[in-house]
Amino acid sequence: MTLNDKIYKWLDDRFKLSELLPPIVKHPAPLNVVSNPLYCLGGTAFLCFLILVITGIFLAMYYKPTPAEAYKSVEHIMTAVPMGSLIRSVHHWAANTMIAAVMLHMMRIYFMGAYKKPRELNWVVGISLLLITTTFGFSGYLLPWDQLAFWATKIGTGIAGSIPVIGGYISLILVGGNDIGAETLTRFFAIHVMILPIAIATLLGLHFMMVRIQGISGRL
Repeated sequence: MTLNDKIYKWLDDRFKLSELLPPIVKHPAPLNVVSNPLYCLGGTAFLCFLILVITGIFLAMYYKPTPAEAYKSVEHIMTAVPMGSLIRSVHHWAANTMIAAVMLHMMRIYFMGAYKKPRELNWVVGISLLLITTTFGFSGYLLPWDQLAFWATKIGTGIAGSIPVIGGYISLILVGGNDIGAETLTRFFAIHVMILPIAIATLLGLHFMMVRIQGISGRL
């Protein structure tokens, strides 16, 4: 018996994995899912999310969310930390790929009519995940604290502030004052590494649960 078999048996004796896993794993997928890469976009986005979590934890170990140290810490990651440049690059491209995959996934759902009964609530959760994903990208854009990040955030918060009635409140919550500064950087960092991960993990759990119950839209 191999080490993996021993570990599985140890867990199975305590949590009855042999009874719990088969109904979850042995689930038929529609034939068009197997042959059509468009149905893999959701999985691609989730894979990118897992990569972002792993690389993000590594980056957070070295990043310092203060105006005096933010840029220097990013520069330190890129030049002095072993494989830091590679991990930051992977984080960057995984973020871009995730946003693109989520958008294409939502377009596939819409144009194929997969948002209709009984999947209306799952569609709402998917829209929420799209908004959170784009907010992830926006909040992470400021963290390098360079000129590009500063002015892009300036424009983004200005657009948010122009929303009728609630725009001023949104801008105040994001910026934390009259102009982008230390308070803004701290808030964006907290949003990026604490608030949004909790929100997206919760919605992903609901999303996967509903997909598991309702199945993937398509003809078996």
